[in-house]
Amino acid sequence: MAATSNAAADTPTAGPPDAARAPDADADVVDPAVRRLVFTLIVGALAVIFDTTIMSVAIDSLAGQLHTSLATVQWVTTAYLLALSATMPAVGWAQAVLGGKRLWILALCLFFAGSLLCAAAWNAPSLIAFRVVQGIGGGVMMVLMATLVMQAAGGRNIGKVMALITVPTALGPVIGPVIGGVILHFGDWRWIFLFNIPFCLVGGYLAGRNLPADRPGPGTRPRLDAVGMLLLSPGIAAVIYGLTQLGGADGIGSVKVVLPLAAGVALLVGYTGWALRRGAAALLDIRLFRHRSLASSTVLLLLAGAALYGAMLLMPLYWQQVRGESALGAALLLIPQGVGTLLSRTLAGTFMDRVGARPVAVIALIITFAATVPFGFVTATTSNIMLMAVLFVRGLGLGAAMIALMGGAFVGLSREEIPAAASISRVAQQVGGSIGTAVLVVILQRAVAGSHTTADLASGFGDAFWWAAAFTAAAVPLCLLLPGKAPTESQAEEAASAEQLAEV
Repeated sequence: MAATSNAAADTPTAGPPDAARAPDADADVVDPAVRRLVFTLIVGALAVIFDTTIMSVAIDSLAGQLHTSLATVQWVTTAYLLALSATMPAVGWAQAVLGGKRLWILALCLFFAGSLLCAAAWNAPSLIAFRVVQGIGGGVMMVLMATLVMQAAGGRNIGKVMALITVPTALGPVIGPVIGGVILHFGDWRWIFLFNIPFCLVGGYLAGRNLPADRPGPGTRPRLDAVGMLLLSPGIAAVIYGLTQLGGADGIGSVKVVLPLAAGVALLVGYTGWALRRGAAALLDIRLFRHRSLASSTVLLLLAGAALYGAMLLMPLYWQQVRGESALGAALLLIPQGVGTLLSRTLAGTFMDRVGARPVAVIALIITFAATVPFGFVTATTSNIMLMAVLFVRGLGLGAAMIALMGGAFVGLSREEIPAAASISRVAQQVGGSIGTAVLVVILQRAVAGSHTTADLASGFGDAFWWAAAFTAAAVPLCLLLPGKAPTESQAEEAASAEQLAEV
């Protein structure tokens, strides 16, 4: 992407210079400077992740406490999601203009300000508007985190590095809903947003202290691809909005679904034509899809996002609607899945660096599929102990799968290509999650329509879980398109030398 290529070339990495890099004997050790960078970014990113997962259990309570309808308060989540998604494509350009350190601190300040404003909101419309501020900051942070770390790692130990930077993603589903349940049980809804403040403050301090100065030099700041921005960001937002409306009362034929989806697809098609003509100067250079690693990872992240986020919607609803659990009780029952996700990260990262993303992803998604199938047989009396054990296994598979799929997107990319790849992979996850959630909501609504007993209701949830399993199964054969083991530095240097000798 031209928007980042020139500036990126002048931007120092957080890791050691090439001359000081460790030999291959130490190639499996993540550089301490990279670890310090990861820790600094994780502290700030936890505010974004916890805010998102806490909000997932707070919608019903917000509707009551703000004295508004559930349809209105759903915009608290929808507005945030749309702002988050629409911001992501421009992160590479913004990094090239401001530098990674200044952009991270600016995004963290935006999220901090948005959190304070949300806590001070006086009604639903003001809260929805302030969530947009949060979403802009959060969208920048989620893309920039992967960009900065992968650029600092320099293509080495991608699996281990990805295991480190996915800590917030793994912690969020474990702790976030529990924190949300406790806050809503004992305190006021405003504490949902005030809870972010310590992470923002400490994260900002650490960023100012630990992130390397990387201001772009004069003449290296690219011009914004305004046409691309006007096509791509609204296109992504329109598609996601249309998907969120699939669960409405009017169904798939509703104007609220068809119109934004059609407009979004048209804008994305228009952007594709524009970007192909624009080439490297486009907002996101779609020619990067010539890299098999990025193209295959993007498709798989769409499917994995659908399987992950869609099932994460179904599971707490099953426990609340069929088993009569409270929001806090359902969140506690989901903890084993998060624990499994946390435990598998390091092992998956190590094996990815040794054998490549392909075998890790295949095995991980097979485990995830096998551990989703039992939910297709759930009844109103299925043992919670058994379901929690299955969730633990599912978490092991999901954690390993996301490491392989997210890390695989960066294999073989140059430093200047990383910002665009980070944006593409994050958008793919976001769209995939929206697709999975929307489709499973429609399936669930149709499956439980006319249910008069808890047994009928449980059967409807079982049907929806079968679709979640199908999303996972569809991803398994596609994993064969992922890259194998990346060459070590010495192997890459030997190959380059051999090519030079052959030319001579």
